[in-house]
Amino acid sequence: MSSRNALFILILSFLISSTAISETIAQKTPPKAVANVCAACHGIDGNSAISANPKLSGQHPEYLYKQLANFKSGARANAVMSGMAGMLSDADMHSVAEYFSNQTLSLGQAKTNGSGSLGEKIYRAGIQANAVPACASCHGPSGDGLPIKYPRLSGQHSEYVLNQLRQFRLGARANDEAKMMRTIAAKLTDQEMEAVADYIQGLR
Repeated sequence: MSSRNALFILILSFLISSTAISETIAQKTPPKAVANVCAACHGIDGNSAISANPKLSGQHPEYLYKQLANFKSGARANAVMSGMAGMLSDADMHSVAEYFSNQTLSLGQAKTNGSGSLGEKIYRAGIQANAVPACASCHGPSGDGLPIKYPRLSGQHSEYVLNQLRQFRLGARANDEAKMMRTIAAKLTDQEMEAVADYIQGLR
């Protein structure tokens, strides 16, 4: 190998390494919007310690961006989040979404709905008698969701999941595509919602 080729390979390797290091640092360094706006309620790494507030870490960036945009436009109603999102530019929202998507999710534990429970049955098989589809059919068997279309659910706080199901049932949350979640939630009882929310908290 000529000295010129060796030098070219060395420079190329350095550039690739530098790019990888820069990307890693960017993923670990929170944008100003996260530190100034999001961290107080959701945690600096997106693992909210407050069960009423969702964990954002590991969530699909497309989903996070859509929710912020919906809060800002009013398509998703929430007085607190509408005010917070209203302070963010489009670039801020993309930056926040990308940052949280690259954080490591802290998984949880179900309180009572483990293997063989009502919560597991609803999540994996739905409720055929009431035409309730399995949650897993859209959100995946491990709750990983589907980028762009369906959010990741695994490890999410049960209190937050339960509240969102209730909001969908009431129609207070109405930013779901084709009224899918509103239609499903309308068919669930409080007991069924509590069970599946608890199961999702321990899902991994």
